[in-house]
Amino acid sequence: MVLAGTPIGNVEDAPPRLAHLIATADVVAAEDTRRLRRLCASLGVEPTGQVVSYHEHNEGARTDDLVARAAAGATVLLLTDAGMPTVSDPGYRLVVAAAAAGVRVTTAPGPSAVLAALAVSGLATDRFCFEGFPPRKAGERASALRALADERRTMVFFEAPHRLADTLEAMAAALGEDRRAAVCRELTKTYEEVRRGPVAELAAWARGLAKIGEVTLVVAGAEPVAPRAEDGVGEVLALAASGVRLKDAVAQVAERDGVPKRALYELALAERSRPS
Repeated sequence: MVLAGTPIGNVEDAPPRLAHLIATADVVAAEDTRRLRRLCASLGVEPTGQVVSYHEHNEGARTDDLVARAAAGATVLLLTDAGMPTVSDPGYRLVVAAAAAGVRVTTAPGPSAVLAALAVSGLATDRFCFEGFPPRKAGERASALRALADERRTMVFFEAPHRLADTLEAMAAALGEDRRAAVCRELTKTYEEVRRGPVAELAAWARGLAKIGEVTLVVAGAEPVAPRAEDGVGEVLALAASGVRLKDAVAQVAERDGVPKRALYELALAERSRPS
């Protein structure tokens, strides 16, 4: 079984192996067979095997058959509309079932909107996470974003263009108006656009944006918060109350939190000497 990446915009980005795989696979499972036909026309290739649809509405019914055919020796090629299968696209269920059946799964790596947007975002790329599409309902979206407020890694989201402004406004509320981000639209296409700035500014800009075009949103992770000596006072006093010497409690907490022992000791003394 082969998972193959397809162009996210520019057909010239198709992996060199893609045309050969389409032409020789015994079964081509495509998210949208109409898009597959257009892709084949652009690549100048014609499938010789069976072409079947495989999308979110039929993957439950079709997975077992594809796995069985792969187990019997057929080359099953999975293609989604753009980018890599399983990444906010059908394929995860198929890979899980194939692995459980002992069927070998490999890839023909190709374009990925996640990595393309991350690369051009101008934000940190050393550590990142993919969060897919934010929830559509406002309350659920706000809750999900609040849960990410302290995430230190750069975050990558997909979003529909007609929800982009609402999502950016929700990010401004949950993450702070100054949180840096990049909106990447129509990547690799003729009218590719990358807009960078604080999420609040991007939200205002997005209000006047045409509601078309594929959108990948890259958001900076939370800045590290420097530890403060006063934050450890309560724990120092709790340790002292349990029988640990005050100086030992201060040394333990100060070493863990990376704060000056002298400052923590003086704060603890001051707090302990306060009238009840």
